[in-house]
Amino acid sequence: MAQSVVFNIAGLGKSFGPNTVLRDITLALRAGEVTVLMGANGAGKSTLVKIMSGVHQADRGAMQLEGTSFLPGTPAEAMRAGVVTVHQNIDDGVVSALNVATNLVLDRLNNTKRGILFNPHRIRSEAREIAEQMDLSLDLSANVNELPLADRQMVAIARAMAHEPKVMILDEPTSSLSSKEADRLFAFIDRLRERGVAILYISHRMSDIRRLADRIVSLRDGRITGLFEDEPLDYEGAVNAMLGQELSAGHAAACAASEPIFTASGVQLAPGASPFSLALGMSEVVAITGLVGVGKTQLAEMLYGLRHPLAGSMQLDGKPYAPRTPADAIRRGVFLVAKDRARTGIVPDFNIYKNMSLPFLPRFSFFSITQRRAERAAARAQIENMGIVCRSERDDLFTLSGGNQQKVTVARWLSQPSRMLILDEPFQGVDIAARHDIAAKLRESAKERATLLFLTELDEALETADRILVMSEHTIVGEHRTSEVDMARLLAEVAGANMQGAA
Repeated sequence: MAQSVVFNIAGLGKSFGPNTVLRDITLALRAGEVTVLMGANGAGKSTLVKIMSGVHQADRGAMQLEGTSFLPGTPAEAMRAGVVTVHQNIDDGVVSALNVATNLVLDRLNNTKRGILFNPHRIRSEAREIAEQMDLSLDLSANVNELPLADRQMVAIARAMAHEPKVMILDEPTSSLSSKEADRLFAFIDRLRERGVAILYISHRMSDIRRLADRIVSLRDGRITGLFEDEPLDYEGAVNAMLGQELSAGHAAACAASEPIFTASGVQLAPGASPFSLALGMSEVVAITGLVGVGKTQLAEMLYGLRHPLAGSMQLDGKPYAPRTPADAIRRGVFLVAKDRARTGIVPDFNIYKNMSLPFLPRFSFFSITQRRAERAAARAQIENMGIVCRSERDDLFTLSGGNQQKVTVARWLSQPSRMLILDEPFQGVDIAARHDIAAKLRESAKERATLLFLTELDEALETADRILVMSEHTIVGEHRTSEVDMARLLAEVAGANMQGAA
């Protein structure tokens, strides 16, 4: 029997300047159902959530909550109406300077009907009640900024759950949770479903989706490209619709196999994850693909010394490799182009040449004095090599387009010889022309190293790599030569079809 529609979206559109982010989004969320929204980075998921929760306003289209026009001007208005959101950024859901108890009842404290007196005993009593409902065992007097990330996320979720929501939006809620904590969350979602709450659940983790989804909506380039609600749910079809049916037919020219320059054996990335092995050959370009949240960034960080494996060993050039810090990795010739360019890839106050030379300043120094002429000359060579559009190497980085900023971050690590170059989503946020330029330079310069790319988009992997490895649930589950890839098997692996999951 069909459930009643709680939240309705019709013809929604949103643009930021010339960039159209959402196009004609039409979607109904029904009482007691979990609608999973899947979309690659940049598909428009976050913008849709921000419009529903009152952060942004739509340019076109309409929304209705229980049959009445819904146009929240602020998140507080949306929350009061019964549309509650747990954002992917945990800091949007907690006040770090306050303790756990105050965070859990903070929204109730804002209710003027409660009076003006601050009653610590009442706050603690109500917070304890909320925590018990969520099976949350934390010290209520602890400051949130002292908690681990997973505990902060549970506080944000518990605070949202306390609102008696009509619509609950959960944006990658298990990204920092252990399996036990995730199970607690799933149990609470089941209770919300029984109470008739309409739930929009944004995730790429197939274990989450198989456990919760009543239907799946696929989003690509700001458009809904698939709706899957017939039993059994077509998980592979949903992934295919999310990534795009028209994958590039042109594969990269395969590099001949060579002796491994890097090997890893019995590596375990996360508790409960299956160990895996990995080998990268000299001159080889390897892409590791998979949905968001399957462990790609964790693996990149492990290779670069930002985190350490739970088990396993690695070798580089036939010698043990176990970097404790990024400085250790760089000394061994292992470089990383980080995923989040704005936060970890660049220094906003530095110009182009200073950003390029930053990791290698000792190489441009003589008796602790930086040789600016050599520094700028190296930057000019990379500007020409990468085709970076700028006036000179002295330009401030933020005067460049996003694609040219990304070229600068890649050029930094191409400016010096390396043994292994790791790139985490190097094409994220760049246009097609910049993507092709970067991919071409990576292949042209790959001769004396191993190159490892972490990519969500399959067409990017097919265009750039010699081999494609597939990650799911923090382990490697498949391997393909791009010259003879079995797309049906690759998509099934990406979708987690090899996993035994509850549906």
